[in-house]
Amino acid sequence: MSIRTILVLVVSGLLALFTVVNWSTFITPTHLSLVVTSVDAPLGLVMLGFTAALAAVLLFYALKVQINALSDGRKQAEELRRQRELADQAEASRFTELRTYLDQQLASLRQAQQAGAERLHGEIAAATNTLSACIGEVDDRLARQWPTPPDQQP
Repeated sequence: MSIRTILVLVVSGLLALFTVVNWSTFITPTHLSLVVTSVDAPLGLVMLGFTAALAAVLLFYALKVQINALSDGRKQAEELRRQRELADQAEASRFTELRTYLDQQLASLRQAQQAGAERLHGEIAAATNTLSACIGEVDDRLARQWPTPPDQQP
C-alpha cells in the first residue's frame, strides 16, 4: 500500500474513534441558523454528514481520475499495438523488396556467369584449334627436315 492510502485509513480511523467517543455530544440538539431559517438539529451529526459527503465526493473524483488514466493507458496500448503492426508490415515489405532485388541481382550474375562460361569455352576451343594447327605445322616442318622418324632410323 502507498503512504497516501495508509494516511487516509489512519485519518478515517481516528475520525471514527473520535465520533464513537463523543457520540452523546454529536447527537445533542443545537439551534442552527441556515441564513433564511433556523432549525434544531444535532450539530455533530450535521458536520459528520458534511464530512461523509465530502469524502464521498473526493472518492468519486479519485475513482474518475483512476478510470480516465486506465482508459488512456488502454488507448495508448492499442495505438502502440497498431503502430507496431504497421512497423512489422513495413519491415516485411522491405524484406520482400530486398529479396526481390537480391533475386534479380542473382539472376543477372548467373546470366553473366553463363555468358562468361560460353565465351571461355569458345576461347578454349579457338585456342585448341590454334594449338592443333601449330602442332600440325611443327609436325610438317619436322617431317620435311627428317623424312624418316628418329625412332625408325638406324
